[in-house]
Amino acid sequence: MLLQTQGVINDLLVAMRLIGDDQRLAMVYNMTGTLVAMTHVLLPFMVLPLYSVMRSIHPQYLRAASSLGAGPVQAFCRVYWPLSLPGVGAGTLLVFIVALGYYITPALVGGRTGQLISNLIAYHMQESLNWGLAAALGGILLLCVLVFYVVFDRVVGIARLRLG
Repeated sequence: MLLQTQGVINDLLVAMRLIGDDQRLAMVYNMTGTLVAMTHVLLPFMVLPLYSVMRSIHPQYLRAASSLGAGPVQAFCRVYWPLSLPGVGAGTLLVFIVALGYYITPALVGGRTGQLISNLIAYHMQESLNWGLAAALGGILLLCVLVFYVVFDRVVGIARLRLG
């Protein structure tokens, strides 16, 4: 309802005279709609691990940094951000894993142009019965997951993940 041509967002843009009635934005049945819908659905999977880790950071750390002469931005960059990286890592990993299996939301919101690799795998397994191509796409997806895992392990470290 929000992203349709006659939806709330387009009605607000027309009412505020930012766009004309004949220039309504197409935000459904394309990749933009798919990304907006997926962001909307997956945002809690990122926020909850972040909140859990940030809640466990003691406020005295920031007070100690400011008493040593650090400004608010420097205290955030040197104290708070490194302590919250395990939450960022856990949230990123959780969102990535959940987003891999997404094929209902892109099929409903994205139409033909907003498809993801999981939609293609499901199509070739169920409709076209081209199991070889589906297996190849699954192998590519597995390779991407392994590359992501190795990069993630080197940057964040799987052993450092925690949820609070």
